[in-house]
Amino acid sequence: MALLALVTVIVATALVVRAGIGGTHRAAASPPALLPTTTTATHVRSHKRFYVIRPGDSLSSISVKTGVSVGELEALNPSIDPNALQTGQRLRLRH
Repeated sequence: MALLALVTVIVATALVVRAGIGGTHRAAASPPALLPTTTTATHVRSHKRFYVIRPGDSLSSISVKTGVSVGELEALNPSIDPNALQTGQRLRLRH
């Protein structure tokens, strides 16, 4: 349950950052973008089979980018150490 809450917070943060609301100031003429109320990680689910790790990636950031839960990433990649991800390494996203 805590993992679901963490993923929800990460997704919400990514949406806020992407929408440009947060710490940035906008001109008075342009109203702030509204966040969609029904967007969840399942709407962003990747159709790719693999993800190539980039610098700074973590399982949680990959989860947000691909829509695949951290638990599912761990289950699909049992030989991958989440604390030792390496740039260029491939992660399986689906069967």
